[in-house]
Amino acid sequence: MTLENTTSEISWWSIPGRFLRREVLPVLTNLKLAIALLLIIALFSVTGTVIEQGQSPGFYQANYPEHPALFGFLSWKVIQVVGLDHVYRTWWFLGLLILFGTSLTACTFTRQLPALKTAQRWKYFDEPRQFQKLALSAELNISSLNALTPILQKQRYRIFQEKDDILYARKGIVGRIGPIIVHIGIVTILLGGILGAMTGFIAQEMVGSGDTFQVTNIIDAGPWASPKVLKDWSVRVNRFWIDYTPTGGIDQFYSDMSVLNKEGKEVDHKKIFVNEPLRYNGVTFYQTDWGIAGVKVQFNNSPIFQLPMGQLDTKGKGRLWGTWIPIKPDLSEGVSLIAKDLQGMVLIYDATGKLINTIRAGMSAKINGVNLKIHELVGSTGLQIKVDPGIPVVYTGFALLMLGVVMSYFSHSQIWALQKGDRLYVGGKTNRAQVVFEREVLQILDQLSSQTTSNEAISIEKC
Repeated sequence: MTLENTTSEISWWSIPGRFLRREVLPVLTNLKLAIALLLIIALFSVTGTVIEQGQSPGFYQANYPEHPALFGFLSWKVIQVVGLDHVYRTWWFLGLLILFGTSLTACTFTRQLPALKTAQRWKYFDEPRQFQKLALSAELNISSLNALTPILQKQRYRIFQEKDDILYARKGIVGRIGPIIVHIGIVTILLGGILGAMTGFIAQEMVGSGDTFQVTNIIDAGPWASPKVLKDWSVRVNRFWIDYTPTGGIDQFYSDMSVLNKEGKEVDHKKIFVNEPLRYNGVTFYQTDWGIAGVKVQFNNSPIFQLPMGQLDTKGKGRLWGTWIPIKPDLSEGVSLIAKDLQGMVLIYDATGKLINTIRAGMSAKINGVNLKIHELVGSTGLQIKVDPGIPVVYTGFALLMLGVVMSYFSHSQIWALQKGDRLYVGGKTNRAQVVFEREVLQILDQLSSQTTSNEAISIEKC
């Protein structure tokens, strides 16, 4: 290969690099772009919170009809076409997160890290004219620079001094590191969100008290989700119950649950309720709903058997569960049982829809010569099961973010001093808390002046 070809090849490959540096990087590191991306992400995050996620098409058709559309445009078709029913897993939302993270990363490498390196690099001031450029400077009649050192040390400054007549001191370098930690924290949160969206999934189960189940009803999952974590173990709902208030309202509902291995042995056990989930093998079980799974009844002296109860369509006017019970062996006649909660009150209706009796659990009623006893209403627990591998990453990101915010409050303050004959020049600057820094410098100058016999005035210049 000739030298000309080599030079041509190097120039060809350097074109993309120049384009990235000159055209792409200025756009990525633009503060207005970062703010705009953050606002857009926040807007769609609110949308994903307000609009129910991962529901069936029928749910959206019922709650977001085309006529009239919500706000004049938001209908079930718009929701499903745009992907507002699974906002956090859409390609455009993940693209926004990646673009925002790339912008923060580019800003960190092109601005924050160079600013930190600049803060770590310093030089001595060896000419009085250099102090005129500082935000705060003073000229004193003091013949020795050594008096300044203990004062600065008391103010927690780190002192650098190579000669007897030149001094540099600084403190709060951590304030320069804070913004970098903030950026790292935000990027970590974004990565955790992307990881959870791509590999996590959500399932829902309605399980009767006393039943054992495996998670199978997955309603929303990322493209890289692996339900293998649900294999080889199951969960048993030992008992479900509700605590009621004195007025009859629901106070709290509970599920006593056991995790069973392949051999059916209990490996974990917990009583869960709202905001107190069960966590096992990376899977979290939340208590979210309740229902009535069935009713235990007895005819005359027959064995006790359990009949399932289904939720009735009340057109949004409360929640009712019902079942039909035959009272003749040939199933030619029967009654309907209706219940609204687990407090034990059961309404009995005949075939014409007429209320014929009201009884509680543990009581009996005579119906066409048959003694019907209601032993118990069996509750069912509504569980939301969630697997999100990105949660530890998100928590780590939030911890870094909080740490970086705290670190950013520290001011990076610098002080220079120069001894020229019997004149001492002192000056400094800071990146924030300017008034506090001015008071600190004035205090240092007062202490210096008190240590000298000179009564000459101290002149202070402020740029």
